Amino acid sequence: MILSIVLLVGCSEENETIEKLTRVDVFKVTEDGNYADEIIIADLNKVEQLSQAFEQIEWERNVVPQMARKEDVKAVLFLEDDVNMPERLVEYYIWFEVNGTSTIIEGDSYGRLDEEGTSNLKSIFEFEEK
Repeated sequence: MILSIVLLVGCSEENETIEKLTRVDVFKVTEDGNYADEIIIADLNKVEQLSQAFEQIEWERNVVPQMARKEDVKAVLFLEDDVNMPERLVEYYIWFEVNGTSTIIEGDSYGRLDEEGTSNLKSIFEFEEK
């Protein structure tokens, strides 16, 4: 019974954090492997859409993820945990796959997003295939 409660609390904390998303800065990777100019997404509607997409990511925790190529996009999430504290920054490295899905790496976590969620991300990020 105690284990069930701990798991529920863990899941609710993760969703609670995503709900406090206030802004996302997006950096697209150029052909030469550098980051292009930053795109700041602060529009409440777009931030809400991103929050919903990020909630759909299926995470594997405590892994050492490695990818063969550089990410397509780096997204810096600005998360507000407390109005009296500065925002916490979380970096998502995102690879858009040929099958329409995406792979996300954050710290020691590896996540996958389905075709619909990936399509939403690409649309909001204004991402065009290279």
